[in-house]
Amino acid sequence: MQHKESPQPASVYYGWWMVAAGFVTASIAWSLGLFGASVYLHAVSEARGWPIGLISTAITCFYLVSAFASPFIGTAMDRLGPRAVVRVGALCLGLGVASIGLIDRPWQIYFSFITLGLGWASLSSTAISTLLAPWFEKHQGRAISTALMGASMGGILGVPLLVLGIELLGLVRATFAAAALCLSVLLPLSFLLRRRPQEMGLLPDGASAVGPRGATEERSWTRAEATKAWRFRSIVLAFGIAFLVQVGFLTHHVTYMAPHLGSGGASAVVAATAVAAFLGRIALARYVDSLNPRALACAVLGVGATGLAVLSIAQSPILIIAASLTYGLTVGNVTTLPSIIVRREFGSTSFGAVYGLAAMAIGLCTAMGPSFYGTLYELFGGYAVPMILAAALNACAAAIIGLGQADAPTTRSTLP
Repeated sequence: MQHKESPQPASVYYGWWMVAAGFVTASIAWSLGLFGASVYLHAVSEARGWPIGLISTAITCFYLVSAFASPFIGTAMDRLGPRAVVRVGALCLGLGVASIGLIDRPWQIYFSFITLGLGWASLSSTAISTLLAPWFEKHQGRAISTALMGASMGGILGVPLLVLGIELLGLVRATFAAAALCLSVLLPLSFLLRRRPQEMGLLPDGASAVGPRGATEERSWTRAEATKAWRFRSIVLAFGIAFLVQVGFLTHHVTYMAPHLGSGGASAVVAATAVAAFLGRIALARYVDSLNPRALACAVLGVGATGLAVLSIAQSPILIIAASLTYGLTVGNVTTLPSIIVRREFGSTSFGAVYGLAAMAIGLCTAMGPSFYGTLYELFGGYAVPMILAAALNACAAAIIGLGQADAPTTRSTLP
């Protein structure tokens, strides 16, 4: 009698269920975190009459806290498991969102956004990329890109629902409802998470043969060694700048458009921008495992610079919408590409340590984004100057990531 083959190939590899869990987690985290910050900025300013610059500074604290927490995410997942990390993240995110509705003094807004920052660190791209790293080798890029499509879905659904909820229910009830949704989805979802495929008797990518070719050739990097490499520093510099520009833009997007399109129109354009980001992510997921991610990053950042330059001079609603959508095409890929480049150039063995360090450095730059736009807005009385400077910074980021190619490996060590 012949030996019966394992039934695993006939079913769905559990790693793709992990990707699905990452997709849902990203949808909630981006809805109430990154995209939600733009809504909170406008809603709190309108409700309390506080200046944009003050609230932008509080949002900066959100990103600073997240940045400093990022290097510890991988360690926490190894020691406590992804279930514990996601549960803590859900509780912090829910508490932060709910507390925004109760703010009546300026200092309280810092508590809300610091708590949000802890939740965001536990649920954002660093956490999701680390969660998926053990599960895939050949399809690592596709897995991360697919999971982070949830970020775009968060913008498509989250922003309009938040704006609508605040208009219909008021700030307090809407933020409480959002927090309840966060907890009711993420806490049960955490029970599906597993640390690594080997614990279930599986191999990465659902392989049934020996491990991926070339794995024995992979170099192990320490954090100190990585920081000395230009390939690492170019990733940090380029995406630190790109994230500063992007997060600042997303935080101020509603406030920028509201005078031209009204609150309803602004929220609709934010949702459409998220749709554009979703389409960009689909293209990335399809082709990233066969393309040079640095060349792709250069193109993405160049397109983003063009959209921002147009927004700096745009006055007509049509031009504003078109430029927002153009920039939106790049939003999702800027979020996804750093982890893919690190995975490609530093391998799977060193991914957690190297990407955690890169994420912290990038996050520190990211934290300056809301204040960058907010301070310039207050100084110049509008968004023209911050938008044109943001376009110039994005162009610089494109040049830096391209120059880093000189130190990057010419072959992919983890892909057959």
